[in-house]
Amino acid sequence: MTNTTEQDSHYQHLEKMSVGEILTNINREDQTVALAVQKAIPQIEQLISVTVSSMKAGGRLFYIGAGTSGRLGILDASECPPTFGVSDNWIIGLIAGKDMAIRKAVEFAEDDEGQAWRDLQEHHINAKDVVLGIAASGSTPYVLGGLKAANEAGLKTGCIVCNENTPIAAVSQYPIEIIVGPEFVTGSTRMKAGTAQKLALNMISTTVMIQLGRVKGNKMVDMQMTNNKLFGRGTRILMDELGLDAVTASNLLERHGSVRKAIDEYTKNINID
Repeated sequence: MTNTTEQDSHYQHLEKMSVGEILTNINREDQTVALAVQKAIPQIEQLISVTVSSMKAGGRLFYIGAGTSGRLGILDASECPPTFGVSDNWIIGLIAGKDMAIRKAVEFAEDDEGQAWRDLQEHHINAKDVVLGIAASGSTPYVLGGLKAANEAGLKTGCIVCNENTPIAAVSQYPIEIIVGPEFVTGSTRMKAGTAQKLALNMISTTVMIQLGRVKGNKMVDMQMTNNKLFGRGTRILMDELGLDAVTASNLLERHGSVRKAIDEYTKNINID
């Protein structure tokens, strides 16, 4: 295992830098992250393909992680229902230490190799499901144990790690390795590694949802309109898609409660006429 995420920063004496120097150097490092993600696209594509197939067969996608990695998984999972109008049981994020760990670090929670599988079993995990382990180091026991148990139970498994030749990648059927190198602050993997994980998760969940038909054209036609901003966005989509004025589009959306339903019903009525 090559543990680049723990290697010494390329920058020394950070405390002697001006604010501008700190910001410039962090930004310089951040610019390398997207290129590292680009190199992993073939691996990301393989994971997405098997996930789409599994979810079309009734499976779900689970993220498991600890610390920053776990929080990023929960963030991505929690944004899918409002964005794509899907059940919160389609993509599920689990973190070592449970919900308490979302806000505060739970000591040694990530060191229990058996806990992830116990957490997954609370969701009645089954062979149709996919488990994606997220761990910058590639060695977190919580994630490693969860993936091992998932393999033994016949599930599809993948991971997002930021080191090469890691134990977690070795046990994953569809590993994603995004090598971002040393952090600006040595070992602070919430920085470049966390950014890489967030970019990969964006790609995974968005592409899966597009492949499952939750986007029309380039619009979020299944989004949940939980506030005025989103209702306004839905109204504009109907105006663009159907050539309606704002009042007609707004009334149509309010009547049907969904952009997709509004488009389908309006189009059906037009065809009948």
